[in-house]
Amino acid sequence: MISWLVSNLGTIIISILLIIMVVFIIRKLINDKKRGISSCGGNCAHCNMCSGIRKNK
Repeated sequence: MISWLVSNLGTIIISILLIIMVVFIIRKLINDKKRGISSCGGNCAHCNMCSGIRKNK
């Protein structure tokens, strides 16, 4: 068991760091959502994701 941990120590450390980073990102997104902060600039006329804009084909 110890030899397996030692041989995979790098992978374990990187995995733990990635999990911590994802948790902090999710926590920040949740806190921003609660505060009403979003990435939307409020300029819907120039937003490509706006459902009101029709694409000319």
